[in-house]
Parts: sequence; C-alpha cells; structure tokens
Amino acid sequence: MSEHTVRTDDRSLVLDVVIPVYNEEHSLGACVWRLLGQLKSFPFSTRITIADNASTDDTLAVAHGLADDFDNVRVIHLDRKGRGRALRTAWLASDAQVVAYMDVDLSTDLNGLLPLVAPLVSGHSDIAIGTRLDPASRVVRGPKREFISRCYNLILKVALRAHFSDAQCGFKAVRADVAQALLPLVQDGEWFFDTELLVLAERSGLRIHEVPVDWVDDPDSRVDIVDTARKDLRGVWRLRRAMLTGELPVAELREELGRKALTARLPLTLAA
Repeated sequence: MSEHTVRTDDRSLVLDVVIPVYNEEHSLGACVWRLLGQLKSFPFSTRITIADNASTDDTLAVAHGLADDFDNVRVIHLDRKGRGRALRTAWLASDAQVVAYMDVDLSTDLNGLLPLVAPLVSGHSDIAIGTRLDPASRVVRGPKREFISRCYNLILKVALRAHFSDAQCGFKAVRADVAQALLPLVQDGEWFFDTELLVLAERSGLRIHEVPVDWVDDPDSRVDIVDTARKDLRGVWRLRRAMLTGELPVAELREELGRKALTARLPLTLAA
C-alpha cells in the first residue's frame, strides 16, 4: 500500500462534501437533493456538510430541516462571512478521510465529483481541483468572466510560478491529513483561500490532480468580481513576499508532506 493511500479501516467516513452557503434559502434544498442522488452511487461512505456562512435569511433553518431528514447531512454555523473561513472550519472539524467542497449553485456538473475524489481515496494524489481551462472542459460563461479568469491564472503563473490551471473553480477536494497540515498556514478567509492553499500544496511537493469539468455560469451569482479581483491581487503580493522572505515554512512542509524521491528500479530480465 502507498504511504499516501487512505486506509479505509482508519475511519469509517471516507468523503465529506462541504457546501458553503450565505443567504441561499431558496436554492439549498435542490442542491442537497441533487448531491444526495449523486452520492448514492459512490462505492464508499459519504456525508454532506452545510456550512452556513452567517446567513441573515432562513438558510440555517432550511439546513437544519435537511439534516433532520437525512442521516448523512450535517450543519455547522459561522457568525462571520467568508468562503475560505467556512471551508477551513468545516474541513478541520471533519472526521472524514477526504474533504471536498462545491458551490451551492452547482455550476459544475456533478458527474465530475467521483473522478475528482477517487485519486485521493486511492492515494494517487493529495489535492484535486476542477478546471474550466482544460481543452476538454465544456464551459458556458460570459466573455468578461472568461477574460478575468484567464488573466488571473496567468498572473499566478508569472508571480507565483503556479502550475495548476484553474485556481478559483468552486470544485475541490483534499486528503484530510494534508488539510490538517496546510490549513493553519492559510491566512485568507475569503476567495483567495483556494489559491493560497494550492500554492502551499504545490510548493510542498504535493500532487495536484486536475479534472476537466462541464461548467455553466450562474447568472444570479452575487460575487463582486471587481472587489474579489482586487483582494486576490493583494493576496498574490502577500503570498509572494512571504515565500521570498522565508516566512512560509515551505522546506519543512516539503520534508513532512512531499512525496519521496523516486529510486531507480533494476531492469527487468527475462527468465532463461
């Protein structure tokens, strides 16, 4: 068994899918129902965690109603907003072997969920992300969002030498032991959370698996693109400075978490 393989006898719960929500009383129920239907076909145990992100409408009541109806749905509540803050709280508190998240609008086709988490369950990879920028991905969104997304990921490649293709797709998973090690070092509690986590993982020598996804833009998205872009650029500058000054313990993380160097194998010989 690989040193990174998830051991199914260590913990009974294999996958915990977190849905961070803020004022989603009208869409949360449909999201959970669809996700429950998808998870029924998975060959291992699963749970949905609704992370209520300081909602001011009836989202929390709807979430508790769903948790009452289904044994594999639970709810956590945060008094402060921030997607990254919600994910950090839910992932660190999870007893699953693999933790994941997706946006409540289900812009990403759920058929990509099992290919996303399977390499983590098997031990092949450490983090998995959905990507809208792979040639095999099928994406429906406006030219403005497409342009901003590609520019942002180009900035990451230049400024942080990132090799992953899509930092902000709301469709990711991580092995729990990796999350426990990396999350205390991730400072951002909002949208830059994803990028910071991925950069730390890549610099630590972890394997990031990418899954091309089918993705349809949500026309009712409440994300302030300009404000988010401004905060993301500040995050890029902060992270670049931290790496240049040695503030981030990248070497220690690589020693603790990184995959060991390959050793040369003896050539196979045919029996006489």
